[in-house]
Parts: sequence; structure tokens; C-alpha cells
Amino acid sequence: MFTLTQFPLPYATDALMPYISAETLETHHGRHVATYIDNLNKLIENTPYADLSLIEIIKESANRPEDKKIFNNAAQVYNHDFFFHGMCPKCTTEIPQEIIESFGSAENFKNQFKESATALFGSGYTWLVRDGDKLKIINTSNADTPIAHNMQPILTLDVWEHSYYLDYKNKRADFVDNFLNNLVNWDFVAENLSK
Repeated sequence: MFTLTQFPLPYATDALMPYISAETLETHHGRHVATYIDNLNKLIENTPYADLSLIEIIKESANRPEDKKIFNNAAQVYNHDFFFHGMCPKCTTEIPQEIIESFGSAENFKNQFKESATALFGSGYTWLVRDGDKLKIINTSNADTPIAHNMQPILTLDVWEHSYYLDYKNKRADFVDNFLNNLVNWDFVAENLSK
């Protein structure tokens, strides 16, 4: 039977300061994600989902309205794990060439990603995805995730308020700037591009 446990952060809770505080990471990862994991384990107990992997749970529940709670909690676990692994302290790797070629320049990519992330109404995520043979920037609302739509995630930014409000209050654009300029783990992005 599949039982999900809390995934560790790939860095210390204070490693992303001053751009993301230890308090934000402790709350976001330690409380919000832990709640999604606890909920999911309870929801799938003694169901056919208990024998599936996390990605299989997401794909199986995505189009079943009766399993919306399962989908929401499973997708949130996946999305958060992807988000946290997409950052690193003192990242120095350059933006991969494929992104530069797809968007015309690194600056164009950052500008389009920021525009999308700041325009997203309410809670959700901004993603760089591979859709077929093209790279695209998309937004998903609430817990939705590209893997439910047969797209390959490359990078994501969590723009739910709990991901930035303690540090930035209502200044989402500042959070997006710091993410793009100081926090993105471009090695992680390059690895995803190579899959």
C-alpha cells in the first residue's frame, strides 16, 4: 500500500534568505504540505488509489469529479515538491539555451514568466512546460497541474499567497522578480529539459 511521507527540503529552511524567510519555508513546507500529505493518506486508505504512485493518483483522479479531494491533495503534494526543488541558494547556472532560443532571449523569458505570474488571479502556479515539441508558459489555478493535461513540467512558481505573503505582503511582482533572478535552480530546469 502506498503511504506518502513528507519529502525533505533540498536545503536548510534559512538557505533562501533574504528572498524567502525561514518562517515562510517552515510554514509553507512544514505545515501546508504536511497537511496535504496527511489528507491524501486518509483519503486513499482502503481505495484502489492506495496501490498507485503519486503521479498515477493525479492522472487517475484528474477527470473524476467524485475524486476531486484526492486530486487536489495529490496535485498539491506534487506541485509543492516540484516548486521547492526548482529553487536553490546562490544558484549560478545560466538559463538553458533551449529556453533562450524558444523565447528569443533570457530577458524575454523572464518578462513573459513575470507577466503571467503577476496576472494570475487568485491562487495557483505559473509553469514553464513542454507541450508536445514546444516550450510554453502557462498558469494553473488552485491545485491543477500540467501532468493532468499531458504536459511536461520544467519549472514552476507557487503564487498562492502562503508562498510569499509573510515576506512580501501584497507585492507579488517583487516575489516573482526575486524568484527569477536569485532562486531558480537552472540545473534542475536543464535536467527537466533533457527528459
